[in-house]
Amino acid sequence: MQLTDFDFLLPDELIAQVPVATRDASRLLCLDRQFATIESKQFVDIIEYFRPGDVLVVNDTKVIPARLLGQKQTGGKVEVLLVRPYPGETADEEWLCLTKSSRSLRAGTVVEFSPGFSAEVLEETEAPYRRVRFSFSGAFMDNVEEVGHLPLPPYIKREDSREDRSRYQTVFAREKGAVAAPTAGLHFTEKILQQLVAAGVEVLSLTLHVGLGTFLPVRVEDIRQHKMHAELFSISTTTATAVNLARKEGRRIFALGTTSARALETAATDAGLLSAGSGDSEIFIYPGYRFKIVDALITNFHLPKSTLLMLVSAFAGRDFILSAYRQAVVERFRFFSYGDCMLIT
Repeated sequence: MQLTDFDFLLPDELIAQVPVATRDASRLLCLDRQFATIESKQFVDIIEYFRPGDVLVVNDTKVIPARLLGQKQTGGKVEVLLVRPYPGETADEEWLCLTKSSRSLRAGTVVEFSPGFSAEVLEETEAPYRRVRFSFSGAFMDNVEEVGHLPLPPYIKREDSREDRSRYQTVFAREKGAVAAPTAGLHFTEKILQQLVAAGVEVLSLTLHVGLGTFLPVRVEDIRQHKMHAELFSISTTTATAVNLARKEGRRIFALGTTSARALETAATDAGLLSAGSGDSEIFIYPGYRFKIVDALITNFHLPKSTLLMLVSAFAGRDFILSAYRQAVVERFRFFSYGDCMLIT
């Protein structure tokens, strides 16, 4: 498996910079693995592809405004990007962060974001991350919400806006902790969820806090040598029990997004059962992987040479996926986080 096996040509103008007018106004490319067919639809048509008894598993993570802009005591500007709480830290005081400044930040450097809210660089850990200790009054997340900016993906070439505060969240976002949105969920509205439930679809939730690693490039030519980033996940007993019952009864499991798929497959046993619990998901799914839980996948279009493109290639076959991507380019689908959607059954 070579990195170049997962490359494709994408015109820059197809990379969506803003969301469509309403969440469900996006387009939908439907792939049927059994018959190797590809259909172009509207997202609202997705209801037609569900059957009574199907299970839809959503990721209820909520994006935090993790991009903090401050300055050093010398006046130099610094950007601190929250990645995840430092392992073992329970009081929100220490985080793993990415930093950006005109000069490399040394241990002991203090950055002020607002009166009473500052950070000190403790050490450089595994590159490119730094261990940072925050000083604040009140609740940490209240300070972050007040001064932080949403960390839009690097391929969106603009600053975050007020609209992003709502549109870069899913309607079922509940658990704060992600630094990127589970973007396949951005298309869903409360109305569509209600229609699915009325049609006999069971909607379940889990949490996987999407990390910055989702945007980090694969830097090895042999993809088997790539080390996956860790992301915190949690699956409740309620969700695990319902998924296992559905599998026993032969009902289909739809994963909403690659994040839900990764969490489900991380917690899957060799016997194909889902275990409740929490921890780090470091699973790297690429062609050759045998899915244990997921029967259908709803996902956005992913970057060339990305681990997410490798995951969907594992699910539907590399040649079939790249053929669908070529059709999407020809038909001018919109790509990436604010782009259109794909359903693979």
